[in-house]
Amino acid sequence: MSAPTDRRYLQTHEWHQPQGDTITIGITQFAADELTDITFVQLPKVGTKLIANKAFGEIESVKATSDLYSGVSGEVVAVNEKLSGEPGLVNRDPYAGGWMIKVKVTDAADMTKLLSTEDYLTKTGH
Repeated sequence: MSAPTDRRYLQTHEWHQPQGDTITIGITQFAADELTDITFVQLPKVGTKLIANKAFGEIESVKATSDLYSGVSGEVVAVNEKLSGEPGLVNRDPYAGGWMIKVKVTDAADMTKLLSTEDYLTKTGH
């Protein structure tokens, strides 16, 4: 398995892609494949304050319900509204169309604490 190298990762399979002071967050292809058919994604509202390494939502599939985690602290500035009507987009395109939230970070140092692509793949056994 591979993962994009332009992001940082949590061991819980969330990716974090920096774009200036905003971080886009989603889940990895591995996580989407493990969940199988995703049926529901619960995301926070724009304006919600997030704390690094705390849950920000839930994802449900025919197999399981899992918490979604942010590796950064900040404020949610965008939510992928498409996922409310088309949660399977996460299965089909987790690294682009299936993104979940965008967060304006309050501490850029949070990103340095996340796993590199290589470290993520090693720690998750891929």
